[in-house]
Amino acid sequence: MKLQYTVNRNYDNIRQVLKEEFNISDRLLLKLKTNQKIYKNGNIVSVHEIVNLNDKIEVFLDFNEDNSNIVPTKMDLDILYEDEWLLILNKPYGTPIHPSRMHYEDSLSNGVSYYFDKINLNKKIRPVNRLDKDTSGIVIFAKSEYIQECLVRQMKDKVFKKEYIAIVDGLLQNKCGTINAKISRKPNSIIERQVSKDNTR
Repeated sequence: MKLQYTVNRNYDNIRQVLKEEFNISDRLLLKLKTNQKIYKNGNIVSVHEIVNLNDKIEVFLDFNEDNSNIVPTKMDLDILYEDEWLLILNKPYGTPIHPSRMHYEDSLSNGVSYYFDKINLNKKIRPVNRLDKDTSGIVIFAKSEYIQECLVRQMKDKVFKKEYIAIVDGLLQNKCGTINAKISRKPNSIIERQVSKDNTR
């Protein structure tokens, strides 16, 4: 789990390289400094280190993280894709993503925690997207803080696209169309949402 870059233009220091080439956040940058995971030409360096053309900059994201806040639970995960950066799962109906008071040990994150332990990956559990408990579909788990930040940034920039398929019961006047309406909170619920009849909301 490594980022690397060969300097091909002028930079003041390592920090500028990491910010501009990798878009590394200040929070992650602090962790990289603390864990001594920033290298120049094979040597550990500080973020204030001067860089020159053709210097090889490497950032290692393999430091351990504490994920003991989520109880590992053995479950059958439907893995659609996996590499060193991502774990992509098909979440079944009725399974929440996050542990809660009612689902302390049977959420998808509990299963991922067990799986990470099994493959000796000491990383926090980071679901990138969210699905309701009773919605089935694809959930992406980032294996590092860096890739999570990249995907969240894509969501904000509208590059990360989501598609939903719903089953409709009843007779429809039109076979196709677009629903363009505001969403509001359902009365007497702090969680459920509905299409708002009031366009001002």
